[in-house]
Amino acid sequence: MRVYLAVFALLAAVHCEELFNGDQVLRIHVESEDHIQALKELEEDVDSGLDFWTHGFSTERPIDIRVPHSSLSAVKDFLKKNNVPFNVMINNVQELLDREKSEMVSNAKMERSTKSFNFAAYHDLETIYSFMDTLVASHPNLITKVHIGNSYENRPMYALKFSTGGVNRPAIWVDAGIHSREWVTQASAVWIANKIASNYGVDPSVTSLLGQMDIYLMIVTNPDGYVFTHTNNRMWRKTRSVKSGSSCRGVDPNRNWDAGFGGPGASKDPCSDSYHGPYAHSEVEVKNVVDLIMGHGNFKSFISVHSYSQLLMYPYGYTCTDIPDMSELHSVGTAAIKELTSLYNTRYQVGSICKIIYQASGGSIDWTYDIGIKYSFAFELRDTGFYGFLLPANQIIPTAEETWLGLKYIMEYFDECMFSCLLTLDLAPYLLNDENAMRQREGQMMSWWQIVQD
Repeated sequence: MRVYLAVFALLAAVHCEELFNGDQVLRIHVESEDHIQALKELEEDVDSGLDFWTHGFSTERPIDIRVPHSSLSAVKDFLKKNNVPFNVMINNVQELLDREKSEMVSNAKMERSTKSFNFAAYHDLETIYSFMDTLVASHPNLITKVHIGNSYENRPMYALKFSTGGVNRPAIWVDAGIHSREWVTQASAVWIANKIASNYGVDPSVTSLLGQMDIYLMIVTNPDGYVFTHTNNRMWRKTRSVKSGSSCRGVDPNRNWDAGFGGPGASKDPCSDSYHGPYAHSEVEVKNVVDLIMGHGNFKSFISVHSYSQLLMYPYGYTCTDIPDMSELHSVGTAAIKELTSLYNTRYQVGSICKIIYQASGGSIDWTYDIGIKYSFAFELRDTGFYGFLLPANQIIPTAEETWLGLKYIMEYFDECMFSCLLTLDLAPYLLNDENAMRQREGQMMSWWQIVQD
């Protein structure tokens, strides 16, 4: 094994792939306001090259930071000096990456020899797109591949549309991989695509769902970033767009939506992993999804799949103000997680983005909720930090299986709710004379009425 890992390290160097030898992931335990101030000071030290795997400084949640080997001593000394408790979560990041690459090489050989697709493995973009073509060819009356546009680097962006026919039917959107390094999300979406296809006509609930609505599933929402994680930097999070006057590339595509754009939890620094971009929807990858959603006009649920932390969240992120539908969405989320947990006892938390993790502006589900897509959720998949973004491939299928149960519950709830919910819309905005909430509620009532007419 040591020989193989040495070979991978040599190949990485030849192909200009960034290495993380000796980098550690530290888990910081925030216990006071003084600790928060110390972490903010660390965050501003751009020369240290720190990679914050989790964001938002709070005593409620630990903070995970990948620290380059060259900065380890200084960072640990700083934390000790400020009495900030920490422990080492990952001792050597490169060791995990080498194992990951070794498994991918072995899997690719196996797939070529057996002409099969291994759902318990990570795949590059070309292989995922080939899988999509095969799935569409195998289910021509159920699935179509929708080209929604091209990425900044001119890669095609595809969504799989599962439909049994009809025009402009109510639809559910699910996307994965908007942050490119969150590989378990793309891999889980691949498994889920196959699950929907194979269960139609077999599982009564899936058959019923697709009899009433369409499902759009976008497996790789940030294709340029995803390719870059395979070829150059496994830890890359953003898009790959170029900003004039800056040597730093890319925008955080989940800070680029027109929902509290440029507010707290997003950075104006182009070198930051949370850079919001020059303006809302500046990223073509985001704009392509926006155009599809707006052009379709009948999406009723929008679900974005991320990792890691084991959370199911609903709006808002850009403000900690409760949404008019908080009670219902919290109830739906809690029930969905009950289904998810029933399989492997994986524990999730449920809540609004702002309250369960941190204030984060410019997020996708805030935008979709604000345009009237009531059932807007974001999953954060496994794990809670032991592996973080480097979840072993042997956890892909268990993660996908349990995630599917949560997703399916949300879809089934909406399916059952399409008619009954028209009669139970919350009247609180009118009683409280909340004009913004009243406008949202009226938009939702029009949407439900359109469904009834259809």
